[in-house]
Amino acid sequence: MTGSRAVVLSLVASSLASLGLVALYVIGGNPQAEGILLGLALGGLGAAFVIWSITLLDAPVEVEERHPLRSDGAKPSTAEAREAGDVTRRTFLTRLLLGAGGLLAAALAIPVLSLGPQPGRSLFRTAWSAGARLAGPDGAPIRPDDLVLDSVRTVFPQDRVGTADAATLLIRVRPEDLRLPAERAAWAPGGVIGYSKICTHAGCPVGLYRAQDHALLCPCHQSTFDVLEGARPTSGPAARPLPQLPITVDEEGYLVAMSDFPEPIGPSFWDVTHDA
Repeated sequence: MTGSRAVVLSLVASSLASLGLVALYVIGGNPQAEGILLGLALGGLGAAFVIWSITLLDAPVEVEERHPLRSDGAKPSTAEAREAGDVTRRTFLTRLLLGAGGLLAAALAIPVLSLGPQPGRSLFRTAWSAGARLAGPDGAPIRPDDLVLDSVRTVFPQDRVGTADAATLLIRVRPEDLRLPAERAAWAPGGVIGYSKICTHAGCPVGLYRAQDHALLCPCHQSTFDVLEGARPTSGPAARPLPQLPITVDEEGYLVAMSDFPEPIGPSFWDVTHDA
């Protein structure tokens, strides 16, 4: 088998494997078969490169100096015909190589379609919005006086009760005990303060409250958050405070949200920058 034929067979095998990989992905996929086809596509392309470099690349020619020989008649030369054949062959092989490489690139790019749409700002938003009343699991709105001192209750937006990302722990403490940043002092009317129930470490629900030291605890990995200081983590693996929900009291005396959480809830991810 000549070198050029071996290159053609390798590139054809690679192209067919790439086409098979695309077709298999479109009809549903099979990890084992996809791995075999990918190996054949890459192997065929690699084999073509190796054979091409060994058999088809021009090697330096050493010419021995000799005295010119006389000839009474001109001999028909095949140099021009050979050169034309080489050009045609290499053009064909080059196009075949580009085609095989393009098919392999397409096969590798197709799985990107499975990633779906970009999340956009969805990771930064919850069901809370300005004016949404705080309600318990039964949907009843809550007034500050409904909460006992040092008690905790899980609340949701009244029209979105049960929404997981909106689950908020509502706690009532003495207002004079709070040590919040100045810009958040008005977010806890009458000592009623709300924090996201989703732990900032691994997303577990923060379900335990130690009233004696005003600490919220995550039972999954024992992260502890100081309620009086903006849910600052005091122990455990969590590195970020629980986001605080800005709340106030409406004209009817019910607790309402002033806006959504000012920062992303739950575990930290690649970018937690949030434009409030």
